[in-house]
Amino acid sequence: MTHNPKFDRRVCSVLVIGTGGAGVRAAVAAREAGADVVMIGRRPRLDAHTVLAAGGINAALGTIDPQDTWQQHFADTLREGYYLSDPRVVEIMTREAAAAVLELAEWGCPFARTDDGRLDQRFFGAHTYRRTCYAGDYTGRAVLYTVAERARQLEIPVIENQYVSRLLVVDGQCFGALAFDIHSGDRCVFEADAVVLCTGGHTRNWRRSSSRRDENYGEGMWLAVEAGCRLMDMELVQFHPTGMLWPEEAAGTLVTEAVRGEGGHLVNAEGERFMRRYDAERMELSTRDRIALANYTEVKEGRGGPHGGVFLDVTHLGKEKILTKLPRMYRQFVEYQLLDISKQAMEVAPTAHYSMGGIAVDPAAHATDVRGLYAAGECTAGLHGANRLGGNSLVETLVFGKRAGSAAADFSLEREMQPRSRAAIARAHSELDALVHTGSELSRQLQREIRDTMWERCGVVRSAADLTDGLNRLADIRSRLGDIDVRPNDEGWGDLAHALDVRAMLGTAEATMHGALARTETRGAHNRSDFPSLDDSLVINFVCSRDANGQFTITGEPVPPISGELGSWVDAAKHEVVPGGLLE
Repeated sequence: MTHNPKFDRRVCSVLVIGTGGAGVRAAVAAREAGADVVMIGRRPRLDAHTVLAAGGINAALGTIDPQDTWQQHFADTLREGYYLSDPRVVEIMTREAAAAVLELAEWGCPFARTDDGRLDQRFFGAHTYRRTCYAGDYTGRAVLYTVAERARQLEIPVIENQYVSRLLVVDGQCFGALAFDIHSGDRCVFEADAVVLCTGGHTRNWRRSSSRRDENYGEGMWLAVEAGCRLMDMELVQFHPTGMLWPEEAAGTLVTEAVRGEGGHLVNAEGERFMRRYDAERMELSTRDRIALANYTEVKEGRGGPHGGVFLDVTHLGKEKILTKLPRMYRQFVEYQLLDISKQAMEVAPTAHYSMGGIAVDPAAHATDVRGLYAAGECTAGLHGANRLGGNSLVETLVFGKRAGSAAADFSLEREMQPRSRAAIARAHSELDALVHTGSELSRQLQREIRDTMWERCGVVRSAADLTDGLNRLADIRSRLGDIDVRPNDEGWGDLAHALDVRAMLGTAEATMHGALARTETRGAHNRSDFPSLDDSLVINFVCSRDANGQFTITGEPVPPISGELGSWVDAAKHEVVPGGLLE
């Protein structure tokens, strides 16, 4: 294949980058508001990371527990986030969750229902009531397919296999993006009045991750940084307690919380239900951060299985219930391990699962620091604090995808003229051209080095010594970026995408480690062995900004106050025990 890509240009009112739940919901909202919308995605449509969100979606419908309210959902979310969540963001999500889920049901989402036809709801860890709606254990896929069908009905164009290399900005305003086709290398300048980033998190930066290959390297977060945005709470990364351990290609693959929600037991190599030691009241329905640390501790103290994990046992549930409630998990273990989970326990261990920090946005519209640029979903910060409640991520995509898409459409429709810059477009092309050359470094090797560094130096438990060493290792990798081998060939332009992934990985990894060094306490999913307790003075958000020399500066900002009558709900929640400090 010769280095001779085609060049194209496409103009629209609103450009949505990312075709997962948040992106598609944003596109639908923008189209319904009257905007001309284009969606572009790196992966094939209907194969975004959203399909891996298996367990459920939260809304205080009160189907099973009629005493549930959105205010209780608010208090649960704030409490389990260790009070680092922005209360206004949490309020918006919990107020609007029921309408978002019911709308999805009206659009045909195949949620499980009770005998009288109402949406069924199951327990998820750390929720006061049963408020998690579900479609078997493939809820994310059901959600994505439903909103994608709505987008198809609205005739919103979707362009697949597009890698966005740079957002286009002039005078502090975003006017589009430059992307190239991963297969052909053909480039397109997407000019737009407003842009919505819905690109996922950065958990693939860790060696053991529930994300698949070639997704969630923090690409959208890094695009935002280079456009002039800030990142927030990057150190707050959720390690899901239960990921697969083997074979190598499946290491980190999620074993959904629905397994514990349906009654699965965690046991160590000695056959002990060890959660009695860590949270005797909630056991396997404790918070994700608590269970992840418990699993980590059991293995570290020598009570782990042959592959370095603990065991998740559902054999007591019976095969019929497993096939009804957990069909995807049953197939997953048969396909990867030839293991029948109705007869044998699964060996599992923590896996990097969710970015609770990300791009700093305003609560209502999810606008970024750059005019005309919005963001929604896992690439943003503000909702989850130091520990995400299971089931909140899918409803986040619906509520804030809709809000960001509507705000982007309004931004476009309110303007008579939009700035453009030929110079900014030319620079973006030149940057891509400069990356294509022979070299002695391979992107895949550098990716593995970053992932190993993050797992070993910024994993479930961190320390200043490990983080400092990790930053030094990342600096060494950064010094080798200029020598990455990028050669288009008959298999496409994957080398160029991988090289850009490495840059995004490095930037988001550095921001994460700097934030982890600044947070000198143990809070939620952030565990510091050298600071093993909660610090009441650190109920703050750490914001990362990049200076003129490309270096990160970290600033602590107070968490916004709680408004009105919601304070009483939070005060009641604070009377409940919030575990603090490393497990003994």
